[in-house]
Amino acid sequence: MNKICLGAACAVLGAALPLVASAQSCNVPVLKVLAQKSLGLTVMEKSLADYQKRTGTRIEISYFGENDRRAKSRLDASTKAGSYQVYYVDEANVAEFASAGWIVPLLKYFPKEADYEDFLPGRRAVASYKDVAYFAPLIGGSDFLFYRRDLLEKAGLPVPRTLDELVADIKKLHSPPNVYGWVARGQRGSGMNVWRWAPFMLAQGGQWTDKNNQPAFNSPAAVKATQLYAELFRYAPPGAATYDWSNALEAFRSGKVAFMIESTPFADWMEDSSKSSVADKVGYARPPAPLPSAAYGHGLAISSVGAKDECTRQAAGKFIAFATGKEQEQARLREKVFSDYNRSSTIQSDYFQKNVKPQILAGLKDTTPVSRLTIWPSPQWPDIGDNLGVALEEVFTGTQKDIPRALDEAARYAQDAMEHARK
Repeated sequence: MNKICLGAACAVLGAALPLVASAQSCNVPVLKVLAQKSLGLTVMEKSLADYQKRTGTRIEISYFGENDRRAKSRLDASTKAGSYQVYYVDEANVAEFASAGWIVPLLKYFPKEADYEDFLPGRRAVASYKDVAYFAPLIGGSDFLFYRRDLLEKAGLPVPRTLDELVADIKKLHSPPNVYGWVARGQRGSGMNVWRWAPFMLAQGGQWTDKNNQPAFNSPAAVKATQLYAELFRYAPPGAATYDWSNALEAFRSGKVAFMIESTPFADWMEDSSKSSVADKVGYARPPAPLPSAAYGHGLAISSVGAKDECTRQAAGKFIAFATGKEQEQARLREKVFSDYNRSSTIQSDYFQKNVKPQILAGLKDTTPVSRLTIWPSPQWPDIGDNLGVALEEVFTGTQKDIPRALDEAARYAQDAMEHARK
């Protein structure tokens, strides 16, 4: 007997069984999705009833915060509970989930007409592990240098294009308590301070690993980068050494900060005049050289544990294609959601070009060439990164003044984690 799946329906084929009749013998009444809230999913839910009616598959989405979402999906997969057929996955845990076999290669189940190649190259890169695609991007971006155009114009300063120029301008515009030169994430975490520190480490010539694939982020270059990152907190608002991304954004859009490097979708936050005091006063550019622009992506993947059979995986792939499709991105644009874009066709569309502010379009064009994955694509990354984040927070808050020692200890922890995983 052979089984064939068409969307949410599968048929067991025998010599005497017609395809149409047999296709009704295997359906997927429910798909459960473990997800994290995003504007993209909020917009998608408005057309979900129609999708469910067309496919006969009910979609149940359970939302959790970022850390809880990662923890719950890890527990569901590692214990083989299999309560969910679709996981929300990101660049920080795709290596872990793929190497453990908790998610399946996507393209076998992603309909060709959904055009996976239309996703931006940077999004496809972070959605892959060892050049195999595992999730379809739902949100994503890279980094902008956010800068106050009005402050630079008043001071007669051009937009900084190098890291040295940025540091000099931060110091020139720092005039507390009215304006602070800089703000950044200082709070511990692989997706918090480590995420923002990593481009600095790479820009100074540091590397995550050496030629033998051993941890190398305690090199002299990494120490130098950490010293600079820590020094810049002297020009940030009080308490910034423990800021998360939302604290940094609120400080900037309150009008109290001159420069910030943050993720591109947050430009929408700056231009929301109902909540931002700096709307139409912000410029966007690539992070000053040699800083790379940290690419990221979140999306939907098929659970190998929850979707055990081919029929369920086909249904999951079909839903993922719907949720991340071209039509959904256009629906977001119509609702003025310009940050959750992932496709070339979206940013090339007339609607996007006409409705996104020129300064943001200019920033996107400037940033795309230097966007890259800046975290360590290791299956042990969440553990290694979170531990490194503790060490960095201690340095930034001043409770640990010996930077080489802090990084050495974090590197030893990383090596132990890698060795433990091999056993």
